[in-house]
Amino acid sequence: MSDHSSPQDPPGIPGETTAGGDPRPAAARRIERERLLELLDPWPSRWAIEVVYETGSTNADLVARLKEARGVPFEPSVRVAYSQTAGRGRRGRPWLATPGNALLFSLGYLMPRAPDRLAGLSLALGAMIVDGLRTLPLDASGRLSLKWPNDILLDGAKLAGVLVETVWSTRDATALVVGVGLNINGANELEQQIASLHETLRATLPTIPVALSRAWPHAALTPVLGAVLNALAVGLERFGRHGFEPFRDTWIAKHAYADQEVVVLEQGDEMARGIAYGVDEQGQLLIRTPQAIRAIATGDVSLRLAASVDSPARPAPGLSACGACTGGLPTAAVSTAGLCPSGLPPGGVPASDAPAPALPGAGKPPATGCAREQQPHNDDA
Repeated sequence: MSDHSSPQDPPGIPGETTAGGDPRPAAARRIERERLLELLDPWPSRWAIEVVYETGSTNADLVARLKEARGVPFEPSVRVAYSQTAGRGRRGRPWLATPGNALLFSLGYLMPRAPDRLAGLSLALGAMIVDGLRTLPLDASGRLSLKWPNDILLDGAKLAGVLVETVWSTRDATALVVGVGLNINGANELEQQIASLHETLRATLPTIPVALSRAWPHAALTPVLGAVLNALAVGLERFGRHGFEPFRDTWIAKHAYADQEVVVLEQGDEMARGIAYGVDEQGQLLIRTPQAIRAIATGDVSLRLAASVDSPARPAPGLSACGACTGGLPTAAVSTAGLCPSGLPPGGVPASDAPAPALPGAGKPPATGCAREQQPHNDDA
């Protein structure tokens, strides 16, 4: 483990209570070096692991490092940050996190496969993370599920997301950076914010955010990081040997929308509708339409339950007019709960894969306050 660990009590990490008075020891909200080493299996314990209080983006940090060492074999490395000022989710969406409330880290990994043999990696990573979380003392691990292509859900709400970036490749290997954002603490705060929404608006949120502390009141950053890294160490080595095939059945068994009517959106427009059927050997989503079973590849698309698409709601009185900036939350909630100006939950994981609605003046920067920027698209794998 790297010596670049955070101080014993990093600045800005809450101590004995949250802003809402929820008692929680400071240790639960920081990475404890010695404890992490005790929890890690032999191989990941030898990885270079560094923890910083703040950075722009852990993914960007590792991508820059790997570019400098293009073509040179390297050992896995992990970079953890309590706060990311330019963190990104899928399709380049920015995200923010309240320090200590979310586990935000990236893993640099040399996969012994060419880029054209990485199909299904994002889905496999989701299955790996679920396997890791199931080793923790959750109230009911069975409530964990997977949403295509790269979301981990808890009780149907978004717990975590994964972003995969390829940096360089050779004929038989690919340098990857895997970014993970996982809501750990703040369950009470998240539930209060969701409860404050107008009922009709709550019903149309594609994926409501949730924190792990909902299923594990004593959730802490260190054991969660240890469990996830152990699972990634085993899973990535397995993927390197066999690809997506050994993860497919696990993914299908945890498919959140299995046998439900879903809609696939591309740039906000419906491109397919049918019954979620599973995934194929390449990790493509299979949906059963009246005509046939259709395979949907990952890319600039998002998946929604049909019910949420077919029942649009108007913003309730008192809600911000800028749904793209606040996700429809009351303006007060945005300022007090630390929501990102693009509708992201305080834990740091994007609340939804759904594109923002078209608004008057779209494409022009708002007069004040909005930081929603168009960023380069990054495929999932």
